[in-house]
Amino acid sequence: MTTFSTDGLARLREAMQGHVEAGAVPGLATLVACGDAVHVDTYGTASFEDDPPLARDTIFRIASLTKPITAVATMALVDDGVLELDQTIDDLVPELADRQVLRSLGADLDDTVPADRSITLEDLLSFRMGFGSVMAPPDTYPIQRAESVADLKSIGGPPWPPGSHTADSWISALGAMPLMYQPGEQWLYNTSSEVLGVLLARASGQPLDVLFEERIFAPLGMKDSGFVVPTDQLHRLATQYQPDGETGALSVLDRPADSWWSTAPSFLDASGWLVSTMDDYWSFVSMLLAGGTGGGERILSAASVTLMTTDRLTAAQREASELFLGRGGGWGLGLRVPGADATDQPFPGGIGWDGGTGTSWRSNLTNGVTGIVFTQRAATSPEPPPLIQDFWSGLNAAVQTG
Repeated sequence: MTTFSTDGLARLREAMQGHVEAGAVPGLATLVACGDAVHVDTYGTASFEDDPPLARDTIFRIASLTKPITAVATMALVDDGVLELDQTIDDLVPELADRQVLRSLGADLDDTVPADRSITLEDLLSFRMGFGSVMAPPDTYPIQRAESVADLKSIGGPPWPPGSHTADSWISALGAMPLMYQPGEQWLYNTSSEVLGVLLARASGQPLDVLFEERIFAPLGMKDSGFVVPTDQLHRLATQYQPDGETGALSVLDRPADSWWSTAPSFLDASGWLVSTMDDYWSFVSMLLAGGTGGGERILSAASVTLMTTDRLTAAQREASELFLGRGGGWGLGLRVPGADATDQPFPGGIGWDGGTGTSWRSNLTNGVTGIVFTQRAATSPEPPPLIQDFWSGLNAAVQTG
């Protein structure tokens, strides 16, 4: 039986409080859970400028923790028979039909070969569509420069402030570019989730925010989750900070009074634009851990949850993606999972993902332990900052089996 050590939880809380007192963040929220034992703690304040303590219902920008939600919405339509994993996306997203593929990542945009095949829905969910983040300084390759000029905000810098694209203009601009790799060849971060957002709206005949609300948020009671923070709730939104890449000094990135999240962007970015609270996100995670049920309703079939949480990558793809996925990490459908050849590992092993605004979630399916941490300090690299590392090491130390 797996439980938490009282002393271990106390040391974890002391470590988190230490980061607040050191000024690494103004505040943060954590959740650790196993079975019926759920511990939620809040620390500090929602900004450096305000005195009121950070509350359990503080709203955070969850960034790429949006991606698993997008994947669940996709699999819900698969359960309905509206979509199929092995279908090509050509009919729903004709902008990405008949692809050309760069001969090499550094090739000029007209130095291409035809794609071996069409992009499939599974390619999008497994992040193997052939286009995504480039681990090189900006402007290193022609494709990076073209993506920047097109204002796609997809493969390099952060997605904020929101761009001027609509969903249709964004996918059209992406369609004007070649793929970096053949469909299915390589795991590449981020862009696939944005394409999924466009596809979901077209497949369902609903705006993306309406689809998320009807299929996930409302049934699970996630009343504070969405692409926009209502005006009368902006006082609950944490101030977001950005560290200087060299000094680490924090500056305000987005504040509630004039937040980018106070109005709907013209392009609802399914890769990372959602806001949520700790309790809302725990409702979402709990649904997956319960095999697709939550709030008294079935959100996904158990078979779809199994598909989502099973590694889809080859050994070579996992090795090439270790910077993002970590040692022993694989990728299922829309979230990080243990690699197919990995043994059970301590956190940050397990299923889950991380957000570039300073958020992280993992669940260990072997022992049933979950950890979630929300901060408002943006990340500067795929390498987790000390606070996140200390959260996982502290949670590992607090878990006891006997």
